[in-house]
Amino acid sequence: MPHGKPAGVPCVQLDDKLRCRIFGSPDRPAVCASLQPSHEMCGRDAGGAMAWLTRLEAATAPASGR
Repeated sequence: MPHGKPAGVPCVQLDDKLRCRIFGSPDRPAVCASLQPSHEMCGRDAGGAMAWLTRLEAATAPASGR
């Protein structure tokens, strides 16, 4: 995604099971490669992980009106 990924929009590299199509590829963005799984991030299940990612996106979204 040349201009970044908007919050709430799945990455174009995710397949229908939300798995990265370019995992392990040199084309994979550094920000993705730098994410280190942890219990805090992954939670108990996929729902917990998605909730964490949603909060992260909201916390790091640019302020509107700039």
